Amino acid sequence: MNALTLKWHDAGQEKTQQIYDQQFSKNSGTVRIGRDPLRCDIVLSNPTVSGLHVEIYFHSQQQRFVVRNLREQNPPVVDGRQLVQGELPLSEGSTIYLGQQELKVSAISGSSIPATILSPPSPLINPQIATPIAQQQPHFQVGFYQNPATPPIQQGVYGLECPKCHKVSSPEYLQVGCPWCGTSLAAAASVVVAPDN
Repeated sequence: MNALTLKWHDAGQEKTQQIYDQQFSKNSGTVRIGRDPLRCDIVLSNPTVSGLHVEIYFHSQQQRFVVRNLREQNPPVVDGRQLVQGELPLSEGSTIYLGQQELKVSAISGSSIPATILSPPSPLINPQIATPIAQQQPHFQVGFYQNPATPPIQQGVYGLECPKCHKVSSPEYLQVGCPWCGTSLAAAASVVVAPDN
């Protein structure tokens, strides 16, 4: 049996979760991670994490664990690269940022994970974007491997978009609810409001 060990800090406590190639979950065959307890198997409390953010599963053809983005508006950063669409393979030592929440792959075990060397594809940069190249965030193809020593991309300022009235409020309202319509923000979308300076 193949297993991946995920570690993170949440509410001042260190948490550890084993993910297996075959296990019971809310979405068969995958382990979903986010802030919404109704849709996620691993629930995080950080308000910069989307309600349903990513899923991790064992790719039987590649014989390795991969992470798939489920939230294009709040893409995860995997080993220093934004994962806007698609999926990326995970290795022992991989780092995943969901908003400002860091998760670390501390171990991968199993008899069928082969030693594979991946070469990076060319980045796909949209020529329609008017910002200077140094400020663009490139989209990367499936299978891109980045050196874990690369620092993560700077994070912006986050807000919570109400699922009912779609107004954006401060993350402090996560436990209270939308200040405009009162709807619970547990399933609210995390959105980047403004970049850090």
